[in-house]
Amino acid sequence: MGASLSNLTEGAGMGSPGLGDIPESCVACVFMYLTPPEICNLARLNRAFRGAASSDSVWENKLPSNYQDLLHFLPPDRYLNFSKKDIFALLSRPLPFDDGNKETWLDRVTGRVCMSISAKGMSITGIEDRRYWTWVPTEESRFHVVAYLQQIWWFEVDGVVKFPFPADIYTLYFRLHLGRFSKRLGRRVCNFEHTHGWDIKPVRFELSTSDGQQASCEFCLDETEQGEANGNQKRGCWIDYKVGEFIVTDSEPATEVKFSMKQIDCTHSKGGLCVDSVFIIPSDLKVRKRRGILK
Repeated sequence: MGASLSNLTEGAGMGSPGLGDIPESCVACVFMYLTPPEICNLARLNRAFRGAASSDSVWENKLPSNYQDLLHFLPPDRYLNFSKKDIFALLSRPLPFDDGNKETWLDRVTGRVCMSISAKGMSITGIEDRRYWTWVPTEESRFHVVAYLQQIWWFEVDGVVKFPFPADIYTLYFRLHLGRFSKRLGRRVCNFEHTHGWDIKPVRFELSTSDGQQASCEFCLDETEQGEANGNQKRGCWIDYKVGEFIVTDSEPATEVKFSMKQIDCTHSKGGLCVDSVFIIPSDLKVRKRRGILK
């Protein structure tokens, strides 16, 4: 069986046709329907597959239509004389912008645009007052820092991003954590000393776009019963709170997205919350990730 497979992949054996006899142009046509990881795996088979896997026509098909807009975040010498395959690999890594407070990248399986916005890229009420907020360095954030709320009465976080999103349906999430976490003797531990007030009234999340789309929802961040029903505890772990979806039909003009979360009932204080970031990703990618399809 091993000999037969070798003959099939390397080419004709004893006069029999093999994969090595398939024209590179035909292989490239097949690659149009495969994902980038599948193409890279098949490139190891033989010379024709390797050549097709480096074809610009194959990889341009995997790039978003406005990938040139993403390249503007990089100095031209970073991608000078790059093939489309090299450009895809480059854009699959996080591209920081807005002083490093925002990042965009291509999903490595689908080539679709994703984005993350750090807490440092948002407007947080009281962030300059260390009685209320502190910045906590951590490896658990892609930005290596999160905003930690000790206690406040007026809780409000706002943000905005203007970006040439390609045509798609996107979902916006806030990534939050109840309790302050740290490492002790190599183990992750959480302190809930300041965690209070999130079970009294819900936090309101909102988003709006420059073309008039709006979405809003409310969550009690410390509602234990609901957390158990969802199969996880709300304290001591990162949770992505879905704010809503918006639709982009064309990358031009650039879409402006405003988002916020607030709990401004000043009858009680709240605290013990880490704010990491906001994610904007194509809607069905989140489902694929939960199923273990995305890496």
